[in-house]
Amino acid sequence: MKKVQLLNSFVSFFYPKLCAACKVVLNKNEENICLNCLATLPKTNFHLLPDNPIKKIFWGRIPIESATSFLYFVKQSRVQELLHNLKYRGQKQIGSQLGYLFGNDLKQINFFKTVDFIIPVPLHPRKLKKRGYNQSEYIAYGLSQSLGIKLSTDNLIRDQFSSTQTKKSKYLRWENVKNIFQVIDTKLFENKHILLIDDVITTGSTIEACFLALNKCENIKFSVATIAYSSV
Repeated sequence: MKKVQLLNSFVSFFYPKLCAACKVVLNKNEENICLNCLATLPKTNFHLLPDNPIKKIFWGRIPIESATSFLYFVKQSRVQELLHNLKYRGQKQIGSQLGYLFGNDLKQINFFKTVDFIIPVPLHPRKLKKRGYNQSEYIAYGLSQSLGIKLSTDNLIRDQFSSTQTKKSKYLRWENVKNIFQVIDTKLFENKHILLIDDVITTGSTIEACFLALNKCENIKFSVATIAYSSV
């Protein structure tokens, strides 16, 4: 046992664990994100505002029960660093942690107790194979654990490959993702309230495309939650 502890101490000395947001060395009681960054996360608290900026994105487009985002996204910020580490550097545990924290905030209101399934926006198998994981699935897992709501990861699928949404206009984003999702078993989601999860929302094109597939399920209710909101 002492040998293991010595080995861990040796590894920690030469390869210390760093905060995924600010890169300071983490203390023993800190996980992924330092306490200072956790305390200063730029929360939106949109879940407390019925007609918040996320819900307004979809006005006149698709019917939404509720929509919210956990954090504000600004370029070259700690939130961007967190999401970059989650999405491109294999730090999957960041998604679970942020999802769990987000779920704790959503518990403040009773509305999300009506949700039957939490669903992450799916990746195409080609992109999933390349990245090795779906970052939205880890976020959804954290939310599921925090809220005590079932997680569904294999009924909504992305069956067409699309290029990255980065730097695309609103119209091109929509053209890039429309008709790329489908539901395997529509009866599973009939008469159910679905909470769709993604990492960042900007124009809402991906969410809208998911809704078009999910709306084939009879009498479905649809809500949205993302980790970050980018207005640009």
